[in-house]
Amino acid sequence: MYGQLDILINNAAEQHYRHSIADITDEQLERTFATNIFGMFYMTKAALPHLKPGSSIVNTTSVTSYQGQPELLDYSSTKGCITAFTRSLSQQLADKGKHPGECRGPGSDLDTPHPRHLPKAKWQTSAPLGAGQPSEVATCFVFLASEDGSYYTGQVLHPNGGMPVNS
Repeated sequence: MYGQLDILINNAAEQHYRHSIADITDEQLERTFATNIFGMFYMTKAALPHLKPGSSIVNTTSVTSYQGQPELLDYSSTKGCITAFTRSLSQQLADKGKHPGECRGPGSDLDTPHPRHLPKAKWQTSAPLGAGQPSEVATCFVFLASEDGSYYTGQVLHPNGGMPVNS
């Protein structure tokens, strides 16, 4: 049906490896936050009037939300913001029948090789099952947006190949 949305998936990210906080420029910090959290905030705000009861909002974050990453200080900070945003939004929307949730895993940032900083092999072995593929994470998006996921709100699914995280 036109004029409404059933699913909003916020899945955009920007990251820049820096070895020191001193190397993060004001411009980089602002751009990383603008892409990773402000964009999600504004997209959600614009979509809300078009989401009917039973609609889903899926926000993508990263394992760095919980574990941090010393070379990705600004990026990790935005991913923590996404977790707090999702949990707070779910409480705000609970009585409106809209269900925000998160999906994070290897498809968001572990698939991206950064040979100048970390060898691909390190990313592949950081999770017991190795680096995943986007198709292995996509099922979480489908689940959260389906009727089967209708009782999930403000939750984080961890399709990350068995990497222990603090949730």
